[in-house]
Amino acid sequence: MRRIFYILLLVLARIANLNAQQMSTAKPWTYWWWMGSAVTKADITAQLEYFSKSGLGGVHIIPIYGVKGYEKAAIPFLGTQWLEVMQHTIREGKRLGLGVDMTTGTGWPFGGPNVTPATAAQTMSVVDGKPTVKPTEQKVKRAAPGGEGFVLDPFSATGMTQYLSRFDSAFSKTAEKPRSMYNDSYEAYGANWTEDFAAQFKSRRKYDLLDKLNLLNDSTGNAEATLVKIDYHQTLAELLLERYAKPWTDWSRQHGFVTRYQAHGSPGNLLDLYEAADIPETESFGTSRFNIPGLRIDPDYSIDQFGTPNPLAMKFASSAAHLSGKKLVSSETGTWLANHFKVSLSQVKPQIDELFTAGINHIFYHGSTYSPEKEGFPGWLFYASTNFGKTSHFSEHFLLLNEYVEWCQKLLQDSRPDNDVLVYFPIHDLWATKAKSGGGVHLLEVHHVDRWLLDLPFGKLSERLWNEGYAFDFVSDLQLKKFKVDANGALSSGSVTYKTLVIPSTTYLPEETLKELSRLASAGGKIVFEGKLPDVVTGNADHDDRQKAFRESLAQISKLGSVRVSDNLQADLKRNGVVKEQLAEKGLTFIRKTGANGLPLYFVANLGNTFKSDWVRIGKGEIMSLNTPLRGESLMYTRTVNGQEEVFLSLLPGESTFLEGAADGSDFPFASKPAKELEIKGSWEVTFVAGKPSLPAPAKLATLKSWTTLPDSAEYFSGKARYRITFDLKGPLKQYEGAGISLGDVREVAHVKLNGKDLGTAWHIPFQLYAGDVLKVKGNVLEIEVTNLSANYMRLRDQQLPDWKKFYDINIVDITYKKFDATRWSPMPSGLLGPVKLVY
Repeated sequence: MRRIFYILLLVLARIANLNAQQMSTAKPWTYWWWMGSAVTKADITAQLEYFSKSGLGGVHIIPIYGVKGYEKAAIPFLGTQWLEVMQHTIREGKRLGLGVDMTTGTGWPFGGPNVTPATAAQTMSVVDGKPTVKPTEQKVKRAAPGGEGFVLDPFSATGMTQYLSRFDSAFSKTAEKPRSMYNDSYEAYGANWTEDFAAQFKSRRKYDLLDKLNLLNDSTGNAEATLVKIDYHQTLAELLLERYAKPWTDWSRQHGFVTRYQAHGSPGNLLDLYEAADIPETESFGTSRFNIPGLRIDPDYSIDQFGTPNPLAMKFASSAAHLSGKKLVSSETGTWLANHFKVSLSQVKPQIDELFTAGINHIFYHGSTYSPEKEGFPGWLFYASTNFGKTSHFSEHFLLLNEYVEWCQKLLQDSRPDNDVLVYFPIHDLWATKAKSGGGVHLLEVHHVDRWLLDLPFGKLSERLWNEGYAFDFVSDLQLKKFKVDANGALSSGSVTYKTLVIPSTTYLPEETLKELSRLASAGGKIVFEGKLPDVVTGNADHDDRQKAFRESLAQISKLGSVRVSDNLQADLKRNGVVKEQLAEKGLTFIRKTGANGLPLYFVANLGNTFKSDWVRIGKGEIMSLNTPLRGESLMYTRTVNGQEEVFLSLLPGESTFLEGAADGSDFPFASKPAKELEIKGSWEVTFVAGKPSLPAPAKLATLKSWTTLPDSAEYFSGKARYRITFDLKGPLKQYEGAGISLGDVREVAHVKLNGKDLGTAWHIPFQLYAGDVLKVKGNVLEIEVTNLSANYMRLRDQQLPDWKKFYDINIVDITYKKFDATRWSPMPSGLLGPVKLVY
């Protein structure tokens, strides 16, 4: 039996080095909405200084609708004054070590005053067998002054060039430029046609769509209609990539910008669209249903309306980045995590951990709203966000979350992907499913993946691989062309290598894709078909002849030695050298990478309630060290079982850690003992120290409970209270060596002192801190300062002064998209609810 004992110097040295950088992508960034662009240089500087002190790495400017009473202060988008405040932001960002990105427009999606009727989005319907085309008449959503206008036709041959001409003119006058241009999620609703669509279709699909238009309305599942609808979707996808995503990216690069692109929500192949950008960006919208004890979920959040974040959807962005060698993968993070004034840091962390395990490594909070300093609390707020800005109730402790994210992202960005399996994404099956259900354009959104991903055999396979502990990426038809086969039968894109390619149970397959599979298989590439071979070649033109050739080619491929049609996928993956990680079997979520030192690197998160501590085999039996961002030192034991190393891992629900490959460890006996607990009971003195609307009277509690149950308007109090108790230990002091203090249920952040020594701040589940070397046998004094949310105060504020809700457009709504009214809320539990225990 061997134990690896590593004492790691805490994060401070690395954090200090990172802070010395001019701009850090390891630090999280934030969306920054400029309401009406009614901004001043002084307030821009003040807020950037707050962002810098809070540990952010950059901001993303998004001009949106304005504020009532500030009409004269509004600055038209891309005008001379707007460009000057934008350049001031960049200059101040450089001074403070903050990067600056901006949307190529205002609000979303792309559109504005220079989008003419000819280049505006169009919709086509079939009437009496003929196309009826008209404008969608959609306007830019949440547009800022100077950005109003029609939405751009995403399939137009000339639209993007014309749209970007406005930015050519503007940026020709600027010395300072943002790091990146940004393209928000596709929301060009109803757009399904463009001026030359029929001609493009005929050129690409080799027949005239106008002769088959009635088939677009077919709802019987007719075989030819399905093929025509697949061809229709294929043409839309190609035009979106060639005329929208790539021209925007090319223009940005020519002007010295990198690009961030949210491809989701579009009718195209997300993998190809994400890859077109320098930084593919996914979205974490809403609340995941993690089974972490004590983790709250806003009861008003509607799964039926919004869905939940899903790591498989996130992996489309990270897969595109991995296959093409892109270092950064970003995410819109925290959108509608809970209602306004109700989000805690403890709710944010597990959502970020899920993103990390899905391959995301460049967090963008959604977000922060520019607000004049004179406005005070709550200031200006964007309607669909978690407030990460200066007026947030967790602003005092925001740095703690950001230090955690920075530590994690530094390791994740400096490492390389290490996934074994490449899973083919059969988008033609998806289009066929939509075709057989009646038609329309299929939009691949991140909110309801159950509507397009999870019901497909592809989705079911991906869920199985995820839950069973396989490391994998997705690949598109187009992306297969970049792969080559090495001497061991592995497939390499030039950036990453995979041990095997898996084709899910698939009905429709393009002949071009079959040719790529034949090329790879002939070179010895290991390919596994799940359950069966594909049935039907896509493309309606000359289908009968092409179908015959398709079947013959499939038969030839299936006979190659490196190809298997599998009825036992797990066995075939093992045969191809694929590792099934035991971490998933234990109930843990992970991503496996290769560290900068060439050794294995795992980020592991406990997002459930089935694991606390156990022996775990890592990879094929790797020796690992523990590197936990939120602790200063690590301790791991190893043992050998059947010739393979196992490590003893302790990771409570809500915790996360890195496992790093190690060369060797020292031999020490492993001694496990059951944890003991001592609940700290007695008379708790509660003193309110800071907050609003006023400080309630001090109180004494025999049993910990929410301070909202106290008199003197405590139910409306938002701020900080100090809990104090004196207690004695039971038994000798020696048995408490290494003891921790568990605070139980904390609403929401707790700063702890024991016997005058600062133990730190507990801000996430589990609310635990190290306490062992501070304890004494008699007369221990424990002081805990707890800060709650601002929701309870807003219940009063909305009764007395609701005038803060003064925004144009949608103004401010709650999580159900109804008029915001905090007066209807019940008091939220606040303070230290406990039980508080010593764990030793």
